[in-house]
Amino acid sequence: QEQLVESGGGLVQPGGTLRLSCVASGRAFSGSRFVGWFHQAPGKEREFLAALKWNGGHTAYADSVKGRSTVSRDSAKTTVYLQINNLRPEDTAMYYCAASLRGITSSQTSARAYDYWGPGTQVTVSS
Repeated sequence: QEQLVESGGGLVQPGGTLRLSCVASGRAFSGSRFVGWFHQAPGKEREFLAALKWNGGHTAYADSVKGRSTVSRDSAKTTVYLQINNLRPEDTAMYYCAASLRGITSSQTSARAYDYWGPGTQVTVSS
């Protein structure tokens, strides 16, 4: 049974940095599967932030976080990270990681392309 669990959220001041973690059990992270990060604010749709291919060689970022975020992985820990710098109040949302069953380069920004989801971790950016 594949399971994903996010951690690392919390309250941070504008301009601060957070590193979110997503730990997988089972075979959620393997081979050419993609791991994506999304966020969702109240009343809004879930939005793509970043993704990587588990066996390497590919990362992608949304314009909203490009240049101030990094998605990375630790194979030994079956963990994917999302670090976001220079956080803004509009980054306040629930953050989710997700994994696909196959390579999804052409659809990696769509939440429907992912098969497994974590329960999310809340990020609040406020002074």
